[in-house]
Amino acid sequence: MTSVEPDLLQLAAVVLFGIAVLHTFSTRFFAHLAHVQPNHAGLWHLLGEVEVVFGFWAFVLVLLIFLHEGGSSAVGYLESRNFTEPMFVFVIMVIAGSRPILHFARALVLATARVLPYPAKLSFYFLALSAVPLLGSFITEPAAMTLAALMLRDVYFRRGLSRRLMYITIGVLFVNVSIGGTLTPFAAPPVLMVAGTWGWDTLYMLSTFGWKAAVAVVVNAAAATWLAKRELSNRNIELKIAGDQGIPKPVVAIHLAFLVGVVLTAHHAAVFMALFLFFLGFTEAYKRYQDRLILREGLMVAFFLAGLITLGGQQKWWLQQLLAGMDTTTLYFGATLLTAITDNAALTYLGSLVEGVTEEFKYALVAGAVTGGGLTVIANAPNPAGFSILKGSFPDEAINPLWLLAAALPPTSVAVVAFLAL
Repeated sequence: MTSVEPDLLQLAAVVLFGIAVLHTFSTRFFAHLAHVQPNHAGLWHLLGEVEVVFGFWAFVLVLLIFLHEGGSSAVGYLESRNFTEPMFVFVIMVIAGSRPILHFARALVLATARVLPYPAKLSFYFLALSAVPLLGSFITEPAAMTLAALMLRDVYFRRGLSRRLMYITIGVLFVNVSIGGTLTPFAAPPVLMVAGTWGWDTLYMLSTFGWKAAVAVVVNAAAATWLAKRELSNRNIELKIAGDQGIPKPVVAIHLAFLVGVVLTAHHAAVFMALFLFFLGFTEAYKRYQDRLILREGLMVAFFLAGLITLGGQQKWWLQQLLAGMDTTTLYFGATLLTAITDNAALTYLGSLVEGVTEEFKYALVAGAVTGGGLTVIANAPNPAGFSILKGSFPDEAINPLWLLAAALPPTSVAVVAFLAL
């Protein structure tokens, strides 16, 4: 591949992207400024929200394009980006997080937990970290992340878990959701980006990626459950599904129909947004069967992803050249590490544009991208959803990115072994 010389705006975009990555690791600093400078506390709180970071710096990039090339170029650049994924994640978060869907999912997990030959509160924890992430291969990873995060928050995190166990849990959750969506070609964003181009179907995904991912997911969840055993056994954890007795089955069925409809039309924003508007009307008509919809959380996550797409669109010139110059082993570990600072779907998409690649190249790229998908909040599209739902349970309502990285390294290592050795 011939070398591409970046223009001034591309260089500026790389600098802004690097600043945004550093900003995600510095949100506690802005939270501190909010306390020491109360006159501007609102601004510092805003900049201290991880979900705001990439949207903020994307705005700076668009402003630079406007100043350098004019308004038509700035608008043209935004219109050249595909924002279907942020819109989909927003919609699926709100629907999957609705009370009827959540109670239906919790009831299924609880019924399964009671069948397993272990205490129910340990089995429920294990299934929330294993079965639900694997379910993401069918209902999509953002939906699985939303369900798992809400169940873990409501059943465990609100019981005042130790900080150590909360980080272990979120580290395993992020990694397992990232690799758990590889049983099919349509549920994991990094797989979706290449499946059509490379002709990967469900049988191929199951035989090449899926069974290895399932092994890693179960091992990670079992290890986390073993580490959590003493603490969870000593806590009064109520697994009873409260408040769902009054939800009529037709209401649950209609919610499930909306969920399935959105999943099936995930690539058609006009269709799933229309379904979402009908969903909002239905929830308003039957408000007594609803809790607060997580609209704010969903919008914040969508803003984060939209910012990542806007900034990421200017990184193609160096990422694609970097990927093309790697051998297979280097590519696997390089993709794992690059995923931590870029969106793994963008990474695999850029890799798919490299011509004349081998099957080994394809496997290494995708396996590495999903392996590293739990290392940071920006590594995988569903991560901001889990982050937004769970962060309120952590001290200062903030998740330390370095502790998240440390917690995700062991389950990531299990994924490395699964994809390279099995």
